[in-house]
Amino acid sequence: MKEKLTLTVVINPASGFCFGVINAIRKAESLLDQGQEVYCVGQIVHNDEEVKRLEKKGLNTISLHDLEELQGKNVLFRAHGEPQSSYSLAGKNDNRVVDASCRVVLKLQDRIRDSFNNNENIYIFGKKNHPEVIGLVAQSRGNAIVFESLEELNRIDLPGEITLYSQTTMSLSKYTEIANYLENKGVKENLNDTVCRQVHNREEKLDKFCRKFDVVIFVAGKESSNGKVLFNICQKANKNSHFISSPRDIRSDWFKPGQAVGISGATSTPLWLMEAVKTGLEQL
Repeated sequence: MKEKLTLTVVINPASGFCFGVINAIRKAESLLDQGQEVYCVGQIVHNDEEVKRLEKKGLNTISLHDLEELQGKNVLFRAHGEPQSSYSLAGKNDNRVVDASCRVVLKLQDRIRDSFNNNENIYIFGKKNHPEVIGLVAQSRGNAIVFESLEELNRIDLPGEITLYSQTTMSLSKYTEIANYLENKGVKENLNDTVCRQVHNREEKLDKFCRKFDVVIFVAGKESSNGKVLFNICQKANKNSHFISSPRDIRSDWFKPGQAVGISGATSTPLWLMEAVKTGLEQL
């Protein structure tokens, strides 16, 4: 009989959904619990396990292309925010928009739109195909330049003055590094530190959390931008860090008997999923 590992397992109290995701899911569940149909444009959250849970309750995940044919339904716009064209498309067929756009993202959209109206050279530090960034670029009518790293920015022929923004879930330290690089290069900067502080404040806490344990299990969806940023912090703080998306990904050979294991997650990771991971680890 295999020896039980008897792990001590602790979930990071500072992990789990941010307020933007909580708001989107609450709005969806409120309508679903009333027996109404809800159609979400894109995954409501970048976590396959949570999406499956909500789809079992009746949530329909659709694309913008699907929205063109939809008529008279509840259409939910998730926390990432949408360009104005999505609102127009939804309204064209008498759909009711349930707007769950994060207020931090909406403020950022407003600021980029103002910059565009002032004819500024707009640069956005972010993931090119991320839904939030697509909505941000739309505020500039497609004129904003998006870059994903300092190395990529270094390959761009920059004007003498730029207005710099960031996707809300990017690393603040990397944004600061980029700002310093531009200053040393002699580029005049209009800086807009638009990294969400609820996201950023988790970074320092996560570093301290990871150092307390023999092994760290980080739970997030594979498409979570925030998850990738936070897992990088885990790895730097604790070399015995492992990225998983569900309890099925756990491997017993990561652990030794009696070890202390910390569990953390992205802003898109539900608490119930981290609890399921905890249960799985305790059964090893």
